[in-house]
Amino acid sequence: MVDVDKLQFGLETFGDIVSAEDGTLLTAGQSIRQIVKEGELADKLGVDVIGVGEHHRPDYSVSSPEIVLGAIASVTKQIKLATAVTVLSSDDPVRVYERFATLEGLSGGRAQVMLGRGSFTESFPLFGYDLTDYDDLFNEKLEMYSQLIKEKPITWHGKFTQSLKDQDVYPKTDYDGIETYIGIGGSPESIIRTAKYGYKVILAIIGGQADRFVPYLDLYKKAAGQFGMPVYPVAVHSHGFIADDEDEAVEVAWKNIKANFDRIGLTRGWAPMSREQFDGETKVGSFYVGNPEHVA
Repeated sequence: MVDVDKLQFGLETFGDIVSAEDGTLLTAGQSIRQIVKEGELADKLGVDVIGVGEHHRPDYSVSSPEIVLGAIASVTKQIKLATAVTVLSSDDPVRVYERFATLEGLSGGRAQVMLGRGSFTESFPLFGYDLTDYDDLFNEKLEMYSQLIKEKPITWHGKFTQSLKDQDVYPKTDYDGIETYIGIGGSPESIIRTAKYGYKVILAIIGGQADRFVPYLDLYKKAAGQFGMPVYPVAVHSHGFIADDEDEAVEVAWKNIKANFDRIGLTRGWAPMSREQFDGETKVGSFYVGNPEHVA
């Protein structure tokens, strides 16, 4: 049995450029302002977390999630403020620490960092990185970030990162460090790495039955024990859509989720999503679609 009192419910957005009621696409600015309003409403309704993604594409509005989260921080009181995710591989770990330490101070200790290697790759050439270094970039920058969040002077030398000698980095936080998650798509190596550093796990389950990830949870617990690290509750990210009416929720989700998957699939070799596939995901898979009671 699941102890529902211990469950936390969060909402995440990639800042999709969506259509207005008249069918015209919103501008990026309109989309970003809408996200701030959504965060404010979510806080009032008692949602635990609001997550904002980082992308560098025309179909998403947010490339600097920390700025959007800072705006949400200014109009909220309780809700946790997370990225979904911060693409550490193409970022500077020092700047990542500084931005989130700033958000931590601004929000009164509500910042969450979700670090990932990036499902999309546009940020790599944009910031001067080679995709052939995909794994090495993340591994080195994660190690540097792990040193930085100790908030002590750091001496560092790496292949892809700057050299530092007994360097302090500011601002320092008022709270117990910066809460850090690693976004994982299903790699055992990623689970073990997360446990090794003592970070929290968020599983990106974008299709199929969620229980197929149970072995990854078992691996996380085993690896954390072997490294002498704590075992934290695990977060899950999946697609979803909630409306008052069950049928309306399904039809709206079908239209928009299919359009999103098919658009991305053009560059990744996926076949167009069928209605049978969508219905399977909503009934036994990882699309959480329906009225509030059904999704709960």
